[in-house]
Amino acid sequence: MYRELIQSDPAIMMGKPVIAGTRITVELILEKLAAGEAVDQILQAHPRLTSEAIHAALAFAAEVLRADVVYPLNRIVY
Repeated sequence: MYRELIQSDPAIMMGKPVIAGTRITVELILEKLAAGEAVDQILQAHPRLTSEAIHAALAFAAEVLRADVVYPLNRIVY
């Protein structure tokens, strides 16, 4: 589903995945959601986005993270 809505072009946002036809990165959408913004708030702030585009960004991120790559996280010991 998301494949038509997500694109990556070296000439747009240095090749970061964006919503097709915009310069809105998947990264920005994920950061806003992680910060607690509601989908409606994001849509109001970015009128060119659709709820389908936001779901496409999430699907893209899920697929990318499904790869067999280890992301070491530093544990903070108190």
